[in-house]
Amino acid sequence: MSLAVSNEAKSRHTFDAAEMGAIAHLYRGEVYRSTIWRTRLDNTTNWSIVTLGIALSTTFSSPAASPLPLVLVGLLLAVFLGMEARRYRYFNVWRARARWLELNFYAPMFTGEARDDSWQAILASDYTAPRHHISFVRAAGRRLRRNYVWILAIQALAYYGKIAIHPTPAATLADFSDRATIGPIPGWIVLLMGVAYNFGWLALALGTIWLDRRTHKAKGEAVAMG
Repeated sequence: MSLAVSNEAKSRHTFDAAEMGAIAHLYRGEVYRSTIWRTRLDNTTNWSIVTLGIALSTTFSSPAASPLPLVLVGLLLAVFLGMEARRYRYFNVWRARARWLELNFYAPMFTGEARDDSWQAILASDYTAPRHHISFVRAAGRRLRRNYVWILAIQALAYYGKIAIHPTPAATLADFSDRATIGPIPGWIVLLMGVAYNFGWLALALGTIWLDRRTHKAKGEAVAMG
C-alpha cells in the first residue's frame, strides 16, 4: 500500500518556483479575460433593457399609440439574446479555466489534498485544442433564465396591459382581439403568435435546464471544464 502511494507521488508533477509564478500569472490572465467578457454580457443586457424601455414609452405615450412597438421589440430581444449567448460561450471558456485552477491548483494548497490527478492533462488539452465548452442552445438558455426571462415577462405584461386596459378597459373579448390587429393581420392570429412566442421561450428555458442537469450529472459532482 505504501509502495503504491510512493509511486503515485513520484508520478505526480511538482512545480518549481518559476512554474508556480507562471501559473499565478496565467490565472490572473484567465480571470481578467473572463471579467472583460462578463462586461460584454452586461452590455448586451443593457441594450435589451433600453430598447424595451423605448418601446414602452412609445406604446404608452398616448391613447392612440399602437402596441406594435412592443411586438417588434420582441424581435430585437431575440437578436440580443443570440448575441449574448455567443458571448457567453467565450466567457465560459475563461471562467472554466480559472475555476479549474482554483479547484485543482490553489485549493489543494490550503487543504493539502489533491482533488484530481488528471487536472494538468485536462487543462493542457484545453490550451492545445481550445473549444467551446457548452453549445449555443445551452448558453442561450442560461442567459434566458438569468436575465431575459424578466425582460420578456415585462414585455408580455406591458403588451397585455396596452390592449386590455389602455386607454380604457376592453369591454368584450372581441374588442380585446380587435385591439391586437396589425394591418391586414387579424387580432386573434397576432395573439396566437404571441402565445407561441412566449411558450417558445419557456420551452427553451426548461429544456436547457434539463440539458445542464444531464451534462453535470454525467460528469459527476466535481466541477468540470465548462
